[in-house]
Amino acid sequence: MTSKPSPPAQEKKRFQPFQVPPRLLFSPGPTPVPPSVLQAMTKTVLGHLDPVFLHCMDEIKAMLQIVFETANRVTFPVSGTGSAGMEAAVFNAVEAGDDIVVCPMGVFGERLLAIIERTPAHPVIVRGEWGEPIEVSKIEAALQSCRPRALALVHAETSTGVAQRLEGLAELAHKYDALLIVDTVASLSGQPVGVDENQIDICYSGSQKCIGAPPGLAPITFSERALERLRTRRTPVQSWYFDVTGIEKYWGQERTYHHTAPISMNYALHEALRLICEEGLEGRWARHELAHRALVAGLEAMNIQMLVTPEHRAVVVNAVCVPEGVDGARVRARLLEEHNLEVAGGLGQLRGKIWRVGLMGESSRREHLLRLLDALHQVLQAEGYACDSGLAAAEQVYAAS
Repeated sequence: MTSKPSPPAQEKKRFQPFQVPPRLLFSPGPTPVPPSVLQAMTKTVLGHLDPVFLHCMDEIKAMLQIVFETANRVTFPVSGTGSAGMEAAVFNAVEAGDDIVVCPMGVFGERLLAIIERTPAHPVIVRGEWGEPIEVSKIEAALQSCRPRALALVHAETSTGVAQRLEGLAELAHKYDALLIVDTVASLSGQPVGVDENQIDICYSGSQKCIGAPPGLAPITFSERALERLRTRRTPVQSWYFDVTGIEKYWGQERTYHHTAPISMNYALHEALRLICEEGLEGRWARHELAHRALVAGLEAMNIQMLVTPEHRAVVVNAVCVPEGVDGARVRARLLEEHNLEVAGGLGQLRGKIWRVGLMGESSRREHLLRLLDALHQVLQAEGYACDSGLAAAEQVYAAS
């Protein structure tokens, strides 16, 4: 018998350690992560039922209750990004045959709709113009037109920089026996949300924006009204992974195994929440609002306009109109290549028309904002757009605060 020839030895591939440039992020997520939050992720990985990690979970829950401004006992981070929180909210709230009023006014409102359309529920759609909030009268008309189980909308629409007012929406939803579901992925800890004050039934967010941790967790909270609705469902939640009745037993007193939690990400979330609590919510909101006003003043001094009218602007996501004759993509590329600053472009129907400047967490600090305005002025001048510097105008805002 002749033996088969041995296969030729393959050359061993070698890879170098991954190198990351020192970027400063002004995108609307992810955002700059404080050093102590990054350091937290290097701690020893514990088992997901280790008593020490369970204590970490308890503190995360307590700090999330502070940040959400709620006493809701079912408050925890879903293992997944903000879109996972979105799916968890929808899947637990509705089932086959339910009507749900959904109010898209940008890309992420449309994503909320797309998720609802994958459930056996029936969406009743109230669309808003991109760059404007949705009129409450239109929302009420939609609630009147059906038998709604829920009203779902985005608080701060990341694609347009619009903030939808939350006051009075719960009273409106509850009048028609509907739950109020609010997406606060962009806004939580950067501007007031007030889950209990605004009687929000299901509220979710993301770790990677104003909270200041890496992407990977989606904080969520459920009111007792929402939990009662969940307990009286006719059918099981269509997603096993996102079924709150299972997850809450892991985060609650039972400590029943549900899934292997992302341990290191929870360390990071714990530290990010600790920093928020140390700064204080009101102080943090004030810092974000001040940075927003300074940015607007600086841009207007450079003859650059905002997309959204002042009364409807989100503080944390700024939709900046690309000046006529300026190649917005080239400006963003030069900011990245020459200054290590990342600014996002427009999405959907606003692609090429706006820059999206996130002032979230660490990026809303004075020194970072001034660096951005200075770099933007340099790049625009190099691109042939004649304008004054915006630094003095921004500094005046800070000086007056």
